[in-house]
Amino acid sequence: MLHYFANPTRFQRLSRRIEPWLLVAMILCFAFGLYFALFSSPVDYQQGHTVRIMYIHVPAAWMALFCYTAMAVAAAVAMIWKHALADVAAKATAPIGAVFTFLALVTGSLWGKPMWGTWWVWDARLTSVLVLFFLYLGYMALRDAFDEPGRGARASAILVLVGFVNVPIIKFSVDWWNTLHQPSSVLRMDGPTIHPDMLTPLFLMAAAFQLYYFWLVLVRIRRELMANRTRALRHRQAAA
Repeated sequence: MLHYFANPTRFQRLSRRIEPWLLVAMILCFAFGLYFALFSSPVDYQQGHTVRIMYIHVPAAWMALFCYTAMAVAAAVAMIWKHALADVAAKATAPIGAVFTFLALVTGSLWGKPMWGTWWVWDARLTSVLVLFFLYLGYMALRDAFDEPGRGARASAILVLVGFVNVPIIKFSVDWWNTLHQPSSVLRMDGPTIHPDMLTPLFLMAAAFQLYYFWLVLVRIRRELMANRTRALRHRQAAA
């Protein structure tokens, strides 16, 4: 399957078919999710309307971890099997993951101010998410630090794989250390503990963010493949 889609022409043809459907599904999920989040979901008895920040913050945090995991898997595939498309996918994912991580940090700060009385605290969860943001930035900077693209790809892939240890730290930080963050109330073995009417907008927004990622990463991969093809043609013309 991986080798089947390694053909750029085949991949671009398939992605052009999928992208419009992903975009429509994303818009629908976002529209319904935003409506339920703002007008249908209940007000929290302690947090009031501030709890509505959750519908952006939590999906953004989930996507920050998902994007890094996807990037690490793609980097590993590229290193082990020399799969060119996997390397392009890792490169395309990095800025998307960085934006989701930044969004999680900003919305978390906005949520934390009225709840904790401060914009920022150096607890385990916040610090590890900030490290994740710097890992995204470091990956993008390291790729561009080499004149030879292959060396930049290998060096950045190693950084991603080493930095993956931070993902379980983020996930389990609230269990391993005392933090201001509460333990997971949605993804639990014994079921969610939050109000059922809050789950619908939360999952709709999460689906919208996930669909947005798939749509945008396909667009970015196609553009990167076209840019690579253009560079290859220029090199051939220069060598001729």
